Amino acid sequence: MASFSVEDFVGNGVLKELLPKLLEEGWDDVPTLKIMNSEDMDAINMSQHQKDALEIRTYLHDRALLQYGDRLEASRKILPELLDLSTKDLSSQFGMKRGHIARFTDRTNPCADPLPKSYGLTARKVTGTPSRNNSIYKHFATVNSNKMQNTAKSFGRSSTNNKRSLGESLADFKIKDGYIFKGIVAAGPAEPRACGCVQPPPVVDNVAPYSAIGNISVQKLTPAYKIGMERLVTSKTPPMKASELWRDKPAVLLCIRRPGCIMCRAEAHQLYAKKPIFDALGVQIFAVLHEHIESEVKDFWPRYWGGVVIFDRAMGFFKALGGGKLLKDKFLSGFVFNPRAIANYKRAKATGIEQNFKGEGEIKGGLFIVGQGGTGIAYQFIERNFGDWAPVAEVIEICTRLQNQELDQGASSKSPQEFE
Repeated sequence: MASFSVEDFVGNGVLKELLPKLLEEGWDDVPTLKIMNSEDMDAINMSQHQKDALEIRTYLHDRALLQYGDRLEASRKILPELLDLSTKDLSSQFGMKRGHIARFTDRTNPCADPLPKSYGLTARKVTGTPSRNNSIYKHFATVNSNKMQNTAKSFGRSSTNNKRSLGESLADFKIKDGYIFKGIVAAGPAEPRACGCVQPPPVVDNVAPYSAIGNISVQKLTPAYKIGMERLVTSKTPPMKASELWRDKPAVLLCIRRPGCIMCRAEAHQLYAKKPIFDALGVQIFAVLHEHIESEVKDFWPRYWGGVVIFDRAMGFFKALGGGKLLKDKFLSGFVFNPRAIANYKRAKATGIEQNFKGEGEIKGGLFIVGQGGTGIAYQFIERNFGDWAPVAEVIEICTRLQNQELDQGASSKSPQEFE
């Protein structure tokens, strides 16, 4: 399983002895560890065997196959040699299941966030005042998605670790062919269900006002995961205003419909996997739950999400996504008769992630990007169909432009002497 626990990631092989050194040097979470380059490895005196093991485990993590890490590593084969093995050898030597073999030999990274050309999301135009500070809307409503290719330049400016690798990673998120930038409010397509007999529930066109989320009372259920950290906060933290979350830095808030849902887990996993990019952009990421089942939080963190998990008891963020009321859908009409939701389920299932059916699963989720301080909501994505994901390319593009906007404002506030 592609756990975000560093202990699970390194397993019981040659990387385990490196844990103290990794912690000392700041390689203390899985997404950051996976972007180490050869110079970083040499800096902490990694042996060739350890370098090969890290390459294998990174590859396995991308495909949710970490359960084979110890056995593959113990073979002393390098990754290209393992990929050249036959199906029979992978099965007999490592006990790999046939479905897992298919995922292992698929070098296109099946656990990535695919965006098929046919997956066009509904373009929306904001008609009201989208946030407390309307300048954010004006800034993002005219974004040209083709400029995404140039975001790596600004990305490197705020990165403190592995700038070259991070810049290259960000460049991979350029908008793909057939993709249309949606602007500030986005949702999945409103396809008819059951041959047109069932109509999809409507979603709001207007972005939520900042006042709808700033005063929401939230509670931190988990810290951001690091090596050796306790799996869960043992003592409950006091409630706080949501505005405290983005007081100093912009924030991405992923509103989870149900943490045991395979589609929710897959979305959280693929978003948190980009943590080094968000770190370099100076953006925090949070997962928001509307239901607190402790066993579910323990299963969810840090396996599928290693960041801070927030409990929204009053469901304020979820109501904001629906224009003041909860967006809900029934299992029969929202999933069984909805081909889009079924396609989303198949996409998530291909990642090999496990699931359960505990908790409430009819309340739709989504995603917010909120600017620093009280500047307002920069982006809002609504889960119209069960399992709709906010496209990572779009999320990263807007976070990049938030960073650029802050850099521009900072530069304009400096006196001429400061530039000399």
